[in-house]
Amino acid sequence: MKNLNLNWEYVADQVMGGVSNGDIDQATIDGKMATVLRGDVSLENNGGFIQMAFNLMPDGSSVDVSTWDGIAMTVKGNDQRYDIRLRTDQLARPWQSFRTEFTASSDWQTLHIPFSDFVAHKIDVVFDPAQLRRIGVLAIGREFHAEVAVSAIQLYRD
Repeated sequence: MKNLNLNWEYVADQVMGGVSNGDIDQATIDGKMATVLRGDVSLENNGGFIQMAFNLMPDGSSVDVSTWDGIAMTVKGNDQRYDIRLRTDQLARPWQSFRTEFTASSDWQTLHIPFSDFVAHKIDVVFDPAQLRRIGVLAIGREFHAEVAVSAIQLYRD
C-alpha cells in the first residue's frame, strides 16, 4: 500500500448559492487520528453538499496511479451513505467527476474501493488512473447531518 499525503480542504455548496454548512477538523477518535467532516446538508437554493478533498500534488497536477488497483480508506461515521469522488485531467467542469458511494459505519473499517467501481458523472469518458489529481469525500444529495472521519487513504494492489 502507498500512503497519501492528506492535506484536506473544506468545500460546500455555498460556492454556488447553497446553504449547507459544516467544517472539517482533526480529532482522535477511538485511538485513531482522523480528519472529520461534520455538518448539515441542505437542498435549499439548489444546494446539497459539503465536502472534504485534497490534491495528490501540492500544485494540483496529476499523478499516475495506474500501477495500483484502487483506494483503501479507513473511515468511521454515523451509518450514513457518502460519496468518494475522483478528479482527473480528463475533467474540465467542476460538476464532472468519477464517483462511487460508501457507508461510513459507526465502527472503524477499511474499505477497499477498486478504480473499476468509479462511474463517470456528466462526462462520457472512462476513468484514466494515469491522470488522477484530487480525491474528495462528500455528504451529498439529501438533507441529513453528516459526520464522517477518515484516518487514512492509501493506494492498494490486489
